[in-house]
Amino acid sequence: MKKWNELPSEMQVAEVKEYYDILEKRNASLVLKRIFDIIASGIMIVILTPVMLILALFIKLDSKGPVMFRQRRVTTYNRVFRIYKFRSMVQNAESRGTQVTTNNDPRVTRVGKVIRGCRLDELPQLFNVFLGDMTFVGTRPEVEKYVAAYTNEMKATLLLPAGITSKASIEYKDEERLLESAENTDEVYINEVLPEKMKYNLEAIKNFSFFGDIKTMLETVLAVLK
Repeated sequence: MKKWNELPSEMQVAEVKEYYDILEKRNASLVLKRIFDIIASGIMIVILTPVMLILALFIKLDSKGPVMFRQRRVTTYNRVFRIYKFRSMVQNAESRGTQVTTNNDPRVTRVGKVIRGCRLDELPQLFNVFLGDMTFVGTRPEVEKYVAAYTNEMKATLLLPAGITSKASIEYKDEERLLESAENTDEVYINEVLPEKMKYNLEAIKNFSFFGDIKTMLETVLAVLK
């Protein structure tokens, strides 16, 4: 972790300091977490490359546009990075609606519905994990406009890398259905959904441990299978 006085000025607030002090005492778990990320993501990239190539072919045959979807997201210390996903929506989908997806979203392609349901669209994030922009377990990376709406306490989630999965991801796996009937999707997400998800994310920081992360990963696999 960075020293407190090296954090971005917007994160040097009392609400973040509480969580910073907790994580500072768990340095060994943080080191194990990063070692595990490098080894596990590297092995999975090698093993799953054939699967990713097949998915890329189906995506290309199904609809026009690039195979990969890249988007600016926010990770550790409020740093912006490019997240990688398999494209599951029509080309230029962001210009045709909100930045969150709703249930039965017309922008989602036929192949996109399948790979989103199994979370296969997130396989390319293994490269983000290997590079250190993300981790296996952590707060899902948000786009900049949603991070701009964070309260001071929510900024504590930026002490750790953004994650592929989390307790909040499991509890809100049906998030698209929750937003389906919203008149203003962005407003409902920022004012209602995001604060509830953050309760799980902040609690996860308070109880952070390497083996706790492993448990969350196993719970994610079970949730996807269900």
